[in-house]
Amino acid sequence: MDYDDDFDEDLPDIEDYPTLVSVVRFNKLIPSIPWFAEVGEPLPRETMATARDYMDTLGFPDAFVAEVETWEDAGFAASNPEFNSEWWEAEEQLRMGLTTAALELMSEEDLNLALTHVSATASETVSAAVESMAEDAGIEDQELIRAAIGSAVQSCHQAALVLAAGEEDTHPFALKYKLFEQGHWPIAITGSSFNIF
Repeated sequence: MDYDDDFDEDLPDIEDYPTLVSVVRFNKLIPSIPWFAEVGEPLPRETMATARDYMDTLGFPDAFVAEVETWEDAGFAASNPEFNSEWWEAEEQLRMGLTTAALELMSEEDLNLALTHVSATASETVSAAVESMAEDAGIEDQELIRAAIGSAVQSCHQAALVLAAGEEDTHPFALKYKLFEQGHWPIAITGSSFNIF
């Protein structure tokens, strides 16, 4: 299935906007990611290193990785009201900064169109992957399923913003997306713990 039937045509003179071209390419790669394929497995060295880089570049050098081993524990971590508000605020500041930078390179209409396409592709792809996995694992907690899907779709949106703004792959949002690429679910920073399933 081609997730980009109309994407390229909707964006006029896309070759004039190299960062927009990057977003289009990114959108085409979303279906090839092994979404949640490694959840519950021990975190390999590469994933631990990516998580460390994410925490450091986001401004949380004292945080540490807390491995989440089961869907039940993931549900608790995802719904924990004690999540670090400074973490959320740091990500929100980055999102606003990327949006401002991207709008210096393209129109708001083109940016919104590109991000809408990414969100649609991610929603369809991730939903299918998570729902299939939930069925296989006997997970019936719809709130947990929605949280997992929403987290991954949000990460796709954030990663697309990184590309639209012309930022590097060392940006915190690119690193968070890389954790999803590695088959895991970076849930949240709660206190000093970065919960990864």
